[in-house]
Amino acid sequence: MASVFSQTSLPSRQVLADRVYEELLAALIDGRFEADAALSIDGIARDLGVSPTPVREALARLEHTGMVRRAALKGYRVAPLMTAEEHGQLVAVRKLIEAENAELACARADGQMVEQLADTIERLQTAPTGGSYSEFRDYWKADEDFHRLIAEFTGNPFLLTAFQALGGQVQRFRLFAGRGVTDADCAISEHTRILQAFQAGDPKAARAAMEKHLEGVGRRAVEDSSD
Repeated sequence: MASVFSQTSLPSRQVLADRVYEELLAALIDGRFEADAALSIDGIARDLGVSPTPVREALARLEHTGMVRRAALKGYRVAPLMTAEEHGQLVAVRKLIEAENAELACARADGQMVEQLADTIERLQTAPTGGSYSEFRDYWKADEDFHRLIAEFTGNPFLLTAFQALGGQVQRFRLFAGRGVTDADCAISEHTRILQAFQAGDPKAARAAMEKHLEGVGRRAVEDSSD
């Protein structure tokens, strides 16, 4: 069976785990594995020409995103795409956490943080949005950075941990495989309204804009998952 991974050379050991994670993430997002397929640590290690250790570490990280599932004594399997109902449930939880994040972060934001937020939107505007992970990777990274920066600036490490544990961004982008980012214009517009609240130093407006954004994300995810 042909390898599902790209034939890129792997880097030095200090960044090996990150690169293995990236290879697995790309394969999962692009749908190169069947839903519920068993993921052999030794087999993936052979395909990538690495030891089992970075593969095991990468799969543990991916389990937190909901991309893979681990069963006791059975190993890892590919999680199926979320249903429309599950996307709705995920966004409901994201609203609880990320609206709070936006309000707290806006109250603490300084000029440098606001500039960093603006930079992520500029990156969104110029990033490719094609139908494979390699094509929309830069867009996803900019989107993720926007939300992560806000979570980091709350001053509450538990909120940051909760944000990271949800893996909401990853699940949304699984729906773009083969079709490309379907809602870039809407998302950029919504991010811009959140940025404007930060620029105005208005925490309540930042909360409201984040809630509006996530409502839009949820609605569009349900539509895409129902196609």
